[in-house]
Amino acid sequence: MFSELDKLRTRLINGIQNTPQVEEGMSSKEVLTAIENVILGIVTSLSRDEAPVLSVPNRARWDNVRFDRSVGFQMSSESAVVSVRSNCVSSVTKFAQILKILSVVYRLVQSNKYATKRDIYYRNMQLFGSQATVDSIVDDLSCLLKAPRRSLHVLATTKGLIAGDLQYMEEDGTRIDCHCSSAAVQLSSNISGIRNIVSSAKFVLIVEKDATFQTLLDEDFCSKLHPCIMITGKGVPDVNSRLMVRKLWDVLHIPVFALVDADPHGIEIMCIYKYGSLSMSFEAHSLTIPSLMWLGLLPSDIQRLRVHQDALVPLTHRDEIKLNSLLKRPFLTSHPNWKKEMALMQQTKVKAEIQALATIAPDFLTSVYLPNKLLYGGWV
Repeated sequence: MFSELDKLRTRLINGIQNTPQVEEGMSSKEVLTAIENVILGIVTSLSRDEAPVLSVPNRARWDNVRFDRSVGFQMSSESAVVSVRSNCVSSVTKFAQILKILSVVYRLVQSNKYATKRDIYYRNMQLFGSQATVDSIVDDLSCLLKAPRRSLHVLATTKGLIAGDLQYMEEDGTRIDCHCSSAAVQLSSNISGIRNIVSSAKFVLIVEKDATFQTLLDEDFCSKLHPCIMITGKGVPDVNSRLMVRKLWDVLHIPVFALVDADPHGIEIMCIYKYGSLSMSFEAHSLTIPSLMWLGLLPSDIQRLRVHQDALVPLTHRDEIKLNSLLKRPFLTSHPNWKKEMALMQQTKVKAEIQALATIAPDFLTSVYLPNKLLYGGWV
């Protein structure tokens, strides 16, 4: 007899033909040509005795993105831009920073070498001022050139962890075995180079916080009920964590669940995995998991399980602003159960961390809550 998890996996496999696949990265030749076109525009302006201007798509405006249920938040093809002028005091430094990083990327791609964003920062700390500046400009260039960041040969230091029924090979030939042990595996900085993925996992479980992830790891959750894969981005996920979940979804065709705190922050983290973020909307096709399901902790679980009042925390003013913002997101029209859960949180004005389940019993999360959710379909 099929469990709800088995039925879900069957539906996912049957519908995989309609699933948008990750777009291939740009070739080195295409990236070099795109950079050369930018430089040609600058040279042309100078030859006309005009101050060069770079028009960078604005990654900070919601009116620059559109929502597609099968992909998530995508940057509009006619999005507004930010003009970075070479003759303006407020933007001349950024103009120089962009040109410097463009030159670094050009040499990396041309020589088929890779560098981290940290490496780029240390090449000219005085010019960049901070690591955050480099991080932002690399993403701006990726958007400007319409090239995935991995095609720019720029890698980011990863913070995510992975464990469970999974083996794969990294680009340099290193074989990685993620089977549960006392320590998880740090995600690769080059997710696109991963190949030969082998797994008999029944599902992928995204865990919001490292503390909960470690608890599940210590209690050998990956093999107790079903073989599975667990991954955490340690809060708001970095690009590598999102790329890895998407890669597993594309290759293995298994359900993906999110286990997050029952608070506006946790819900937004789940939404980033499922539908993407505003700042990275230009790469939605390779980062989002449109079929992701909200496993818990649900606001309705708090009431249903009668979680002790001492484990609940009142919503702050900031929480209420975030919740109101989430309730206005366009994806809620296709997720009425999500809307009910958020409306319940808005009504009760309380939130709870996953760890609040420990007030019922120390092992309640791994021995009761998750097994019942997965066996009987307690997700939304």
